[in-house]
Amino acid sequence: MKFKTALYLVPIPISEAPVSDVIPSGNIEILRQLRHFIVENVRSARRYLRHVDPSFPIADCTFSVLDRHTPPEEVADMLRPLRDGFPMGVMSEAGCPAVADPGSHPVEIAQREGLTVVPLVGPSSVLMALMASGFNGQGFSFHGYLPIDDADRRKTIRRLETESASRLMTQIFIETPYRNNRMLDTLARTLSPSTMICVACDISDPEHERIESAQAREWMKRKYDFDKRPAIFLIYAGAKGGDARRYERK
Repeated sequence: MKFKTALYLVPIPISEAPVSDVIPSGNIEILRQLRHFIVENVRSARRYLRHVDPSFPIADCTFSVLDRHTPPEEVADMLRPLRDGFPMGVMSEAGCPAVADPGSHPVEIAQREGLTVVPLVGPSSVLMALMASGFNGQGFSFHGYLPIDDADRRKTIRRLETESASRLMTQIFIETPYRNNRMLDTLARTLSPSTMICVACDISDPEHERIESAQAREWMKRKYDFDKRPAIFLIYAGAKGGDARRYERK
């Protein structure tokens, strides 16, 4: 890829897999030329830069922190280096920035101002989970986090199931890792017995990755422990009555 003045969206590994296994070498070459960054966490961003290149000139770099606590009115000023002709990078804590991530805010501003935005290739847990689920990949929707309140959560789950059945749509969402087991139990007890549920856990981790799809009734019988592990949840109600399907990689 030809390097140019742009806002580069820099994917970060989502597991302990070697960087060379999940990040294209071209990304690293672009990363080495950047000196201005918008990041979720400065410490982890610096750690990643040193990991991909121990000689990376961290002292010459500027880092603007963009997280859920950042006031919206401060985001536009973070793009000042780009307006002045310097390329910039946006990095989340893991995965692709701007997807379920505050990095979408500077991208929105850059697009509005006619600044060039370049997304780099890298791991996306949402798309990788969809790929491995066996569910409909032509009609799907990502919902982020579901409501915390039990009653609201169950109501939302039923609504998503109804939409999935009527529109043949895969529904995708995430949960705080320490509540993964509770989420799966709620799904299995709330959904119709034949609705499909997929749990994609530790995606791209060569030792711990586990991706399984099965009907809600089957999850009720299984033993599992997904707590404290990064996971994506998917449901699909468009194939009622089909055989339970299971995909597992360890």
